Amino acid sequence: MWLYTSCDLKFDIATPTPFVLMLRPRSGAKQWIAFEEYKIIPSVPVFEFTDIYGNLCQRLIAPLGDFSIHTAAKVMTADYIDQSPGAPFIEIQNLPESVLIYLLPSRYCEADRFCQMATEITAGELLGYNQVVAITKWLQNNISFEPNISDILVSATEVNARKYGVCRDLSHLGIALCRSLSIPARMVVGYLHGLEPMDLHAWFEVYVGDRWYLFDATQTEIKGGYVAIGYGRDAADVAIYNQFGPSLYPTSQQVFVEQIENN
Repeated sequence: MWLYTSCDLKFDIATPTPFVLMLRPRSGAKQWIAFEEYKIIPSVPVFEFTDIYGNLCQRLIAPLGDFSIHTAAKVMTADYIDQSPGAPFIEIQNLPESVLIYLLPSRYCEADRFCQMATEITAGELLGYNQVVAITKWLQNNISFEPNISDILVSATEVNARKYGVCRDLSHLGIALCRSLSIPARMVVGYLHGLEPMDLHAWFEVYVGDRWYLFDATQTEIKGGYVAIGYGRDAADVAIYNQFGPSLYPTSQQVFVEQIENN
């Protein structure tokens, strides 16, 4: 399907502030970026680089006063999400080197604390894809998805203790459970067509059967319409913006996703 996506951020800058943005989706095997628009008002010098995960990032210094960022893209993405029940667990010695980093505990995904729990959740399942299906179902049945709660970052252990969270929180716990079973798992942030309420979204991917597969515990039915912006170990790696200096939050954030014809 073809989607039009956009994100608008507005800030009131009290002191010149360095930013690192991650707002540009990139083309790959699962999506094609046919058109992009990127506006920064007022105009300032912007320097783009690719981080260690392959994400497109932009560095700038926001000046005093009103500061706004507008991004938009026309994207071709899958109508359906690939599923592969029975896709096998890949032994560590056979994993690509680029995948190994997604086996380790990270700031918000303390995989070393979930081995027993993950083993109990996945008891009797075929190793690999089917284990992740069991983990996703467990998340849906035991962790309440509450998209309108406070946006404070919490870790997998905290999510498991409080039993509720936003999309990012459910992804953190899913990732930690998968990694504790030596299944590589990474966080993805981006857009989802039809998401309610509309906002930027987070999900996770796992590496089984020699490729990455998408899982999203916030959705009862996995369908197409995902547009990835950033990949990383957890939320610390995939923030759509990082600012440095005194705390600063958007005065306005608007996200829009619409299905369009290819024209």
